[in-house]
Amino acid sequence: MDKKKVIIIGAGPAGLASAYELSKDDTFDITILELEGFVGGISRTVNYKNNRMDIGGHRFFTKNERVSNLWHEIMPLQSAPSLDDKLLDRHVNLDPNGVDPEKEDVVMLKRHRVSRIYFIKKFFDYPISMKPRTFINMGFTRTMKAGFGYIGSTFHKRKEESLEDFYINRFGKPLYQLFFESYTEKLWGVHPSKLSADWGAQRVKGLSLSKAIISALTKPFKRNKNKVETSLIEEFEYPKFGPGELYNILASTLKEKGVKIIYQEEVNKLIKDDSNNIKKVITKSGKEYEADYVISSMPIKDLFYALGEKQTSKESYELATSLPYRDFITVGLLLDKLKIKNKTKIKTLNNLIPDTWIYVQERDVKMGRMQLFNNWSPYMVNDPLHTVWMGLEYFASEDDELWEMNDKDFIDMAISEMIQMGIIESKDNVLDSTRIKVKKAYPAYFGSYDHFDVIRNELDKIDNLYCVGRNGQHRYNNMDHSMLTGLIAGDYIKEGKTDKKALWEVNAEKEYHEEK
Repeated sequence: MDKKKVIIIGAGPAGLASAYELSKDDTFDITILELEGFVGGISRTVNYKNNRMDIGGHRFFTKNERVSNLWHEIMPLQSAPSLDDKLLDRHVNLDPNGVDPEKEDVVMLKRHRVSRIYFIKKFFDYPISMKPRTFINMGFTRTMKAGFGYIGSTFHKRKEESLEDFYINRFGKPLYQLFFESYTEKLWGVHPSKLSADWGAQRVKGLSLSKAIISALTKPFKRNKNKVETSLIEEFEYPKFGPGELYNILASTLKEKGVKIIYQEEVNKLIKDDSNNIKKVITKSGKEYEADYVISSMPIKDLFYALGEKQTSKESYELATSLPYRDFITVGLLLDKLKIKNKTKIKTLNNLIPDTWIYVQERDVKMGRMQLFNNWSPYMVNDPLHTVWMGLEYFASEDDELWEMNDKDFIDMAISEMIQMGIIESKDNVLDSTRIKVKKAYPAYFGSYDHFDVIRNELDKIDNLYCVGRNGQHRYNNMDHSMLTGLIAGDYIKEGKTDKKALWEVNAEKEYHEEK
């Protein structure tokens, strides 16, 4: 019997998860077409001179047991002490290459989460806490305004027509202006008053100041850690050598099962048959792939370009091809030390500040967030005892001023901002640097997105097309949600389902959210 041909567009978390599920059934011939020369998409890990960069920072935490099981099938959880624990206890020394020779295996580590806001050259807890330090840092006047603003927001709720309304209803206007307005505008390139409230409803739907306070008070009595809001969790798992390691192992596993992964194949044309199903996938190189089923994680904008105006309605085509995106730039800086000191009670190697990532709320810099890869996993850093490896994150739009800057000028700007914020003393602290650019990292929630139902309805008419992942659904999914869409698409193909409702509803549940 001839096998059914499944073409998967994209080897990111969603595409790989689809292939993993379908590979359990030997009646499918599975081919993955990947635009880039690597797997993992924006969840990949970039290795720069044995210093590894996690593009965007990807903690492994999920409330979905199926996704959790997949992670641990690929990569077991380490039960032994981690490298930084050993170093703190002076039980082991690193070899010259920064590798612990006793732990060459690839495993998941348990990590302690610390993420804070950097504002007026001071650290604030994220989510905002009611600790005395918060009020001391804010000063009397800001504290009073924030308190009265929050009280006012509990009595007078705005109609939530924008993301600004959403934030003010949960935190009050002064706290919104202090800790959310600037960062959000950096991220999306437009003011929160022009962004759909859908973004907040999806990403921070369960979080408010009152919930942050309640969480702190009830924390000692909680038994089920999965019941906590995702933005309030304090522990997560993380692959020893970064998230890309998991996807590399998953890709190798799939190849052993007969799945074909073809790199640097850009899909630019989809041909439908008389039944409105996609029968052929064509790439820019001119290769043609017959398809019984298509799973797409490519940006919906590009998907409609591939379908073309003649194979879609005029309205859906115009809306889809004008969907907005934000692009992403990371500067990797290798430093000898930081100027800013660890004033917390958390033990770290070399007394480094304990944060995994830091939201930059300073209005006079373009930087949006900082990653400290030493704290994600010391194995990410070639020499964690003597260097600090950081990722400085910027949000841009393709062809804008930031995107078009050359590497040297951009890196010099990033270093200047680090000095200006008091993070490093001078340019002399920089031992090495690199820049990474990622297109369409963030599907945006404004513009033609307001009519996304028209786009979705057009896609749902194609019975053998299943849209998965962050860009495949134009939804700001995390890794676990993206992988879940891939697994569900695999289920649907095996079961012959063409109703995509449940697939689109992943990450729409009320109790789950994420803030990144």
